[in-house]
Amino acid sequence: MHEYSIVQAMFERIEQVARDRRATAVRRVAVRVGHAAGLDVTLFRSAFELFQERTICDAARLDIEEVPARWVCPNGHGTLPDGRPLTCGACGGPARLEAGDEITLMGLDLEVP
Repeated sequence: MHEYSIVQAMFERIEQVARDRRATAVRRVAVRVGHAAGLDVTLFRSAFELFQERTICDAARLDIEEVPARWVCPNGHGTLPDGRPLTCGACGGPARLEAGDEITLMGLDLEVP
């Protein structure tokens, strides 16, 4: 249930940005979540809806972009196909996670007077 602590930290950041920009409301919150980030997107969305009540985000829409995990060979043999073991078929080396482990606040649509 670390989704709630992640959302809480995200709201602290959103409120700071809104204060810095003198926003009166947040209309949209855009987040990028990687499949390998260990985050349950449904629970994350529920936590967002719970936290947004009576905040500057009370009418905000949450847009989540899900990013698939992408594993590559660190020896330069390219991207490993989905469903393969996490070793390179060419050299046998262990794969490196290149994308898909992020949880990133990508943008906010603010209402500014």
